[in-house]
Amino acid sequence: MGLLFDGIGMLSFVIPGIGEFSDVIWAPVAGWLMTRMYKGRVGQAAGLITFAEELVPGLDVIPTFTLTWVYTYLLRKKKGQPIKD
Repeated sequence: MGLLFDGIGMLSFVIPGIGEFSDVIWAPVAGWLMTRMYKGRVGQAAGLITFAEELVPGLDVIPTFTLTWVYTYLLRKKKGQPIKD
């Protein structure tokens, strides 16, 4: 799902000019989706970061959904931290 949502966020590059306007609609949706996919503090922080990243022009290339998945399931797991918050 994260790869799909990152792809949707990058679609604004396809239509120059109009694409950045679509980020105004996608940013709150992406932030909300992030909080649903990842619970607790990780989801809240990632939701805010995703919202801001989608609103700022040119930052759509950052795959925040994928990076959050890597942090949650690979990096936190290595540290021995529990995945659930």
